[in-house]
Amino acid sequence: MTPTTPPTDFDPLHNPWQTHGTAVVYENPWIKVRQDEITNPKGGAGVYGVVSMKNKAIGIVPLDTEGNTWLVGQYRYTLNEYCWEIPMGGGLLEHTPLESAQRELREETGLTAARWTRIARLHTSNSVTDEEGFVFLAEDLTQGEWEPEESEDLRVWKLPLAQAVAMVMNDEITDAISAAGLLKAEKFLAARG
Repeated sequence: MTPTTPPTDFDPLHNPWQTHGTAVVYENPWIKVRQDEITNPKGGAGVYGVVSMKNKAIGIVPLDTEGNTWLVGQYRYTLNEYCWEIPMGGGLLEHTPLESAQRELREETGLTAARWTRIARLHTSNSVTDEEGFVFLAEDLTQGEWEPEESEDLRVWKLPLAQAVAMVMNDEITDAISAAGLLKAEKFLAARG
């Protein structure tokens, strides 16, 4: 397949949506849900629901010198399902994504890292939420005590990165940030050599 450039018959800065009004319909310490009265790009009137997050999504792919990573397992209330994920959590807006990543890694695994590389910026479900996420590769690791939050009942699993990537490919890891982070880590490490 030959690489191509994006079509030139559009202006990526032009917003074809018109917002006529907005109302907050629900809010808690983590999210705010609003309903906007809109005109869509084809001229139709309607409503659009938006979930605004009050934190940044933060994910970490820890990697040791033997090529192992760590997954965190927990039962996810929203899915009614047990999930394996990379260490992750919410980053307060007043902290940098890196500061939040360092805290989350320590809390969920007890690990600290001397070397950090941001490998991904992503939007988790951009048709319904404005959530922005960041994934970091954490290397030169030191093991310490972990400090899970009160609402977390976590299991930590050390395994080869290749096995975690295979779990993504087999739909055993379905969390979007985890899947993107593990695949980006694998690609980043291959390019680094």
